[in-house]
Amino acid sequence: METQDFFHVADAGTVESIGPRARVLRGFAQEQAGELLASIEQIVRIAPFRHMTTPSGYAMSVALTNSGSLGWTTDRRGYRYTADDPDSGRPWPAMPAVFARLASDAARRGGFEDFEPDACLINEYAPGARLSLHQDKNEHDYGAPIVSVSLGMSAMFLFGGHARSDLAAKVPLHHGDVVVWGGEDRLRYHGVMPVKDQPHLVLGSRRINFTFRKAGR
Repeated sequence: METQDFFHVADAGTVESIGPRARVLRGFAQEQAGELLASIEQIVRIAPFRHMTTPSGYAMSVALTNSGSLGWTTDRRGYRYTADDPDSGRPWPAMPAVFARLASDAARRGGFEDFEPDACLINEYAPGARLSLHQDKNEHDYGAPIVSVSLGMSAMFLFGGHARSDLAAKVPLHHGDVVVWGGEDRLRYHGVMPVKDQPHLVLGSRRINFTFRKAGR
């Protein structure tokens, strides 16, 4: 694992195209990882990770929480954004300044200027957790990009087409990688294959992924 981490660091700074308006920014968040993880710890103290239930009644294998003026939630009533944490009834924790800066800088590097997210969905993956192919379409503003940051264990990101049946590309994501997609790629199906138990030097058997969106009007 230490050898793998070495090569991942060596790749930092490279940009890979996975679609007309979709980019992987290798290692873009590595230098800020410590500050990002500290901010996540503060968020989780207020709004702990939890396994939400899908409209069909299944518990998600990925645990989640949110920060920002809006947070993504799911239950038997459906998928939606809310201003308050349904578990506590209080507003979601404010988005840390380091989050907003990273989101804006990554979006700009990916070709999208003036991105100001109002929602950050934070996912925690244990070994075996996965995310099935889906579209991010609960947001009001499809003109804004999606910015997705990976920390901890590596994972295989699936980036498909505009139909669920389209073949999905398999994109390995490592600690510090950031994926940015928007424009004609904004509504492409995407997901994460079951995460393998290959502990990270800092986070152990955990993968943290947080995704920035412009969800409100």
